[in-house]
Amino acid sequence: MDRYTRLTEPMIREGGRLRAASWDEALDRAAEGFRRVRDLHGAEAFGLFSCSKATNEVNYLAQKFARAVLGSNNVDSCNRT
Repeated sequence: MDRYTRLTEPMIREGGRLRAASWDEALDRAAEGFRRVRDLHGAEAFGLFSCSKATNEVNYLAQKFARAVLGSNNVDSCNRT
């Protein structure tokens, strides 16, 4: 794959190589990675950084995801500068 080619489907890594995957498979793999990190290191191992140029609604969703889904209060943005 040319490095400038736009991706049109999710890719997952298996055995050091990328392969095409369904959205369900890719999202399941990502969720499992989050669970593995949480189980090994606790929810506070996660942090989320949002952008002041995003809408208030997007920043609200970002902090809600970090707190309600990941279980972490480590949320920051460049809004305070």
